[in-house]
Amino acid sequence: MHSLERIGRHRLERPLGTGAFATVWLAHDPELEAPVAVKVLAENWSHRLDVRDRFLSEARLLRRAGSSRVVQVYDIGELPDGRPYFVMEYADGGTLAGLLRDGPLPVPEALALTAEAARAAAALHEAGIVHRDIKPTNVLLHTAPDGTRRVLLADLGLAKSLAQGSVLTLAAGSAGYRPPEQAEPGAGIDERADVYSLGAVGYELVTGNVPGPPGKVVPPARLRPDLGDDVARALLQALEPDRARRWPGAREFAAELDRLAGRPAGAAVGAERPGPGRDRGGVRGRLNAVTMSVAALVAAAVAAVTVTVVLHRGGAPEQPRVADADGRVSVRVPASWDRELRDAGWDPRVLGLGSGHEPGLVVADDLARWPDLAAPVDGVFVGVSAHGDVTERVKALTHTGCHRSGSRDFRSADWHGLVRSWTGCPDGGSITESALVPAGGATEPQVYVQLRQQGDGDATDGVLRSLRVS
Repeated sequence: MHSLERIGRHRLERPLGTGAFATVWLAHDPELEAPVAVKVLAENWSHRLDVRDRFLSEARLLRRAGSSRVVQVYDIGELPDGRPYFVMEYADGGTLAGLLRDGPLPVPEALALTAEAARAAAALHEAGIVHRDIKPTNVLLHTAPDGTRRVLLADLGLAKSLAQGSVLTLAAGSAGYRPPEQAEPGAGIDERADVYSLGAVGYELVTGNVPGPPGKVVPPARLRPDLGDDVARALLQALEPDRARRWPGAREFAAELDRLAGRPAGAAVGAERPGPGRDRGGVRGRLNAVTMSVAALVAAAVAAVTVTVVLHRGGAPEQPRVADADGRVSVRVPASWDRELRDAGWDPRVLGLGSGHEPGLVVADDLARWPDLAAPVDGVFVGVSAHGDVTERVKALTHTGCHRSGSRDFRSADWHGLVRSWTGCPDGGSITESALVPAGGATEPQVYVQLRQQGDGDATDGVLRSLRVS
């Protein structure tokens, strides 16, 4: 991309984000004397008329919505090289995804934020638009002068007119937030598709986890035991695979969330966030406590990544090698485990290590069961950590309901470290956890490996010997 300093009258300050098709910049508008966001089509897509039309359609749909609950478009234009751009409202409070970096939110706050997102979706629906890609990164926060937060829906790149909903031909949306009817080409959709996505957002805000595939969602109370039954029912109703059983619309879902949060409908959402060390209803403490199931810890760590189904084909190797999205971590696993892969990394913070986005993956025969120690599953998680002492964290971990069966040293040509085993777990299987460092004496990278296994066999050593990190 050519270096840009200005777009129209707007002075660019820094990129806010880059996606597959566009870059969004923070800019200053000298006429409005205010910060704005400028979205520019990527150079490598500028020759594609269909992509260009979709880009411009997003700006038109945002204008058509005409709601203070949806990001406002101020202007539209074209760069000298022909690429279109549009100027829109800047949300200074980040996104819901940013709030989740510190773990699940207090339940009333999570419900209030989800309710406001649902009202924003309802505004789109009333304008005849279905969003089709509601997720935490597309729900923005704008701070008002009184310190309250206004929730805004953004990124209508996949949005369509509801009048077109019955004839949509392409699957769309993001795994974990996408309803089943939206994943199938040719399936008609309506506003209840967005209700499902809103339910997934609310589920993630209260549990820290992206829901599993439709119909295989782990009940949220298993991940957050203090969650009230009414809250769990409201979220699971939104996540019903059969849309006829969901909330009939986003506004009805919002009204129920407000009732459960104990606030007047549509009341402002407070801006205060707990700082480090402050109590969050005990949830953050549980997520970092060594007595909590590490299966749930790992589920929280990889919650935001994309689920990829690994298809089996004739002649597949007995021990297929799987890798993360960047190819930095790979490992061989038994073929029966090679069904679903989450490959976009993890945050070591959930293990009590330094926070950040590090290479990692989890592969299993059923990822929806991974957070639940009572549900049988075979699989392995691998995560790299650049900071902290993985060995000490592994030594401190325990698993309620499992029996610690011993510890041992592991050595191979590439790795050495500690292996701890747990048997008699509620699912009838075992858990093995390893803290590894390179065998040559280097202290980096440190690697955390967790295996969950059913039956009498033990694949631990074979998996660890196959590990590659670059």
